Amino acid sequence: MSLKRTLAHRHVKRFYLARFISSFGNGMGPIALAFGILHLKNGSASELGLVLGSSTVALLCVLPFGGVLADKYGRVFMCGASDVIAGSCLLVQVYYFHTGNVPLAALLFSNISFGIMWGIFWPSMTGLLPALLPEENLQQGNAINQFLSNFSTIIGTAVGGFIVSTYGSTWALGIDALTFIFAGSMIIGLYKLTPPGVVTENSMFQDLRHGWRVFTSYPWIVVTVFGFSLLVMAWSAGDNVLGPVISLKSFHGARSWATVISCETIGYLVGSLIGMKVKLKKPMRFLVLITFTCPIYLFLLARPFSLVIIMAAAFFWGITLDLWSTIWSTCFQRTIPRESLSRVSAYDALGTMMLRPVGLAIAAPLAAAIGVTRAMELFSLITLIVVLGVYAFPSVRHMELSGNS
Repeated sequence: MSLKRTLAHRHVKRFYLARFISSFGNGMGPIALAFGILHLKNGSASELGLVLGSSTVALLCVLPFGGVLADKYGRVFMCGASDVIAGSCLLVQVYYFHTGNVPLAALLFSNISFGIMWGIFWPSMTGLLPALLPEENLQQGNAINQFLSNFSTIIGTAVGGFIVSTYGSTWALGIDALTFIFAGSMIIGLYKLTPPGVVTENSMFQDLRHGWRVFTSYPWIVVTVFGFSLLVMAWSAGDNVLGPVISLKSFHGARSWATVISCETIGYLVGSLIGMKVKLKKPMRFLVLITFTCPIYLFLLARPFSLVIIMAAAFFWGITLDLWSTIWSTCFQRTIPRESLSRVSAYDALGTMMLRPVGLAIAAPLAAAIGVTRAMELFSLITLIVVLGVYAFPSVRHMELSGNS
């Protein structure tokens, strides 16, 4: 079906506009927070890892319940409300950065609160596009969503790097928070598209157990999710904590790192274009094979190689990440029963992100003990082993998606 006909579906353009706005802020957020903390009087990579890790721990604690809430009370409403509340909580750290005195407690409050809302938003978002588009349009709809979000993130990252290096982190963090509030307000207006689920006598824990049974009934999902928990651990440590440190030591700080992240995001854009067209009979085999771009990216960053080579590696890793998002989401939406989609998505997110706080926590101490280069090489090796290990499972290699050829 053509792009024009996909966009002709009612409400879908409003959804894409909201994601475009939010993604613009998302492009600024990571750079602004990383260099905002590193430039504090007592700021350090360890503090950055603690703050980022606290957000992820909060996410992990809430995710399973977020899936139940989304299925029970309406995915669109929970998606929009969590965005608005998350943005409001982020304004707290904006205030303290504005004053010049940023206590750790304020950073933890904002980012833990954000993590809690993220734990509701993530499974809610997975079930949103199926409410807007018919099944035959889901892969193209996911790809369009990724394309627009990635294009906006590129702009946000470039603008964010300029703002942070020129005016400091406060303005960029403020814009990021406001985009969440504005985008969430737009999404809430579509709440009637996913009404609350049928009222049952099941408790929340019974709903959780049901979601777990559905999740574990698909071996290819279980193997991939828990294998990639290790990959996310290593990638987060290298990319979120040690990457900015390497940029400060070997390149030109925020501007150089913004360039690398921008190249990664341009890769997302290219991945979205590929995702609109590609038809795969065995999508998991394809996705795992292209994930070799991750260990290559981390290894090149470890040395570090020239900025141009790192930018190229980030670009190809960005393509990989985007294709994962588009194709994995489509596999989920076309395979999992609709009434259980958010609950199963919650376990997917929980498993994938489970070890991210570990990576964020150990990155700085490990780098201090064995050096930044050795630490990055270790993280690169871990991702390589994960990719080979996941590919070794027949349930992953031979998973087929009906209707694609």
